[in-house]
Amino acid sequence: MVEAARPEGRERQIWRALESVADPEIPVVNIVELGIVRQVRAGADGQLRVRITPTYSGCPATEVIARSIRDTLDQSGFADVMLETVLWPPWSSEWLSESGRHKLEAFGIAVEGGARSPVACPRCAAHQVERISEFGSTPCKAHYRCRECLEPFDTFKCL
Repeated sequence: MVEAARPEGRERQIWRALESVADPEIPVVNIVELGIVRQVRAGADGQLRVRITPTYSGCPATEVIARSIRDTLDQSGFADVMLETVLWPPWSSEWLSESGRHKLEAFGIAVEGGARSPVACPRCAAHQVERISEFGSTPCKAHYRCRECLEPFDTFKCL
């Protein structure tokens, strides 16, 4: 008889499987890099759970992301894992991984600095930027323009 994987091993396997789920609106990054996946752990009842937080509470892609996660879990042998959406605390750009930040910048999307640093143009790295609109191409982003290279760009909002 083959021994079942220990929860810690299963948790690592689930994290790896979730790294294959691309964000439907920005396919250069996955949902782990975006910080959408909050936790993979056993609940008080021992049931493994994946807890996710959308980048914006009204994000129209939330259902698509949840379906992609469910499909990935099922196809990876984790059909017994529960999926929970958690809205508090709200997602913050501080949850982005470093690799996610680099991929977003290479794609032309900046990340509001918050405690890290001010917004920089993803094209020329200048900090002389202006906010054009509170909302960019999606509700979780704002629209900016660089005063140096004059390029418009979106930025993930920092909460």
